[in-house]
Amino acid sequence: MTELWWSIAALLGGYLLGAVPFGLLVARAFGLGDVRAIGSGNIGATNVLRTGSKAAAALTLGLDAGKGAAAVVIAQALGGEIAAMAAGFGAFLGHCYSVYLGFRGGKGVATYLGTVLALAFPLGALACATWLVVALVSRMSSLSALVAAVTAPVWALVFGHGVLAVPLAAMAAIILLRHRPNIARLLDGTEPRFGRQ
Repeated sequence: MTELWWSIAALLGGYLLGAVPFGLLVARAFGLGDVRAIGSGNIGATNVLRTGSKAAAALTLGLDAGKGAAAVVIAQALGGEIAAMAAGFGAFLGHCYSVYLGFRGGKGVATYLGTVLALAFPLGALACATWLVVALVSRMSSLSALVAAVTAPVWALVFGHGVLAVPLAAMAAIILLRHRPNIARLLDGTEPRFGRQ
């Protein structure tokens, strides 16, 4: 296959993997009901945590990050770097706009971080560290996610990963779009902090 066809196949395969709504499946497996009916209605780990189950939230976080990383690793082995980036982007889109949920989904942060870790581990580690520092200071999951997402393409440029900065910037833009209600609450000072959601 040519690089173009590998990339298209990787994008589609990554999308189908990323579209698996692990938060919804984990919550049901733990007997927590439909996670879309509580809190923000989101299928991500933060909303799963609102059920009161830290184990379910941790498992959701790992699986959502893992599907992004898995898509990258598989595509990289089969089709190379460009295919890996396409697969990671596809997995991210699948999580945010899942075909299995009528093209609805999560906000993409865990899948984004898993994708970055698999594409360039040092950049992913910096993004995760950024999330952690902002979370410790602000006690806000949304703010941590936004800062980590927006700074990842900057880290990519600083450390010579110019090509990678493009899909990272595109994913960061989608994360900003998916966080519009959070951004509005951040601006008016009503965004909840950890432990008060």
